[in-house]
Amino acid sequence: MPIQLYEKEQILEACLAVFAEHGYANTTTAMLAEAAGISKALIFHHFGSKKDLYLALVAQCIENGRAALGIATFDEYRGLDFFAAREQFSLNKYRFNRDHPAAYQLLKEAFFSTPEEIRDEIKAFYGTALGERHTLWWQLFADIPLRVGVDRKQAFELYTLVIEHFERKYLAEMINKTDLDETHIQAFLAERNQFLSLIRFGIEEQNDVEKDGTNE
Repeated sequence: MPIQLYEKEQILEACLAVFAEHGYANTTTAMLAEAAGISKALIFHHFGSKKDLYLALVAQCIENGRAALGIATFDEYRGLDFFAAREQFSLNKYRFNRDHPAAYQLLKEAFFSTPEEIRDEIKAFYGTALGERHTLWWQLFADIPLRVGVDRKQAFELYTLVIEHFERKYLAEMINKTDLDETHIQAFLAERNQFLSLIRFGIEEQNDVEKDGTNE
């Protein structure tokens, strides 16, 4: 008998909480069944295996995150310049993680402490997500006026490297935290913006007055 939608959502929510608390390796089918209030046989019947259930939850959390971050259309970001869009995206991402702690814990493990058994599947998820965002960031970066002789692709890669460095730094600081504090993300963005400004104002085209250093 097919599982009813509302029942499936309740089961997934219960199992998400278990995976978020214990992680993939330390979660058993018995723990999932107990949390969902169904038998292990029904877990296998409806979801196939622990691995399939975990991947279904990863996919669900990604889709929920895409909706919250506006990734499907990127309409929220298209009216902003590259730098404002990157900052707004980071804030939206932080707020989604803060408001959905179980999803945050699950995705943090899935993407940054990936269980070996699901490495290939997670790599595919990650590649798709990065590809979507890369396209938008490149489109916005194309509007930045650069100094003569600056290669746009190299400049974009440099910005990307700095942003990825700070994402790894942020994750390292937050890896063992469960409660997200908005003062932390604000401090993180301020520090990141300082580094981005070092690049930005070294490559962004200046007008003649700024080049001459006079107002005459």
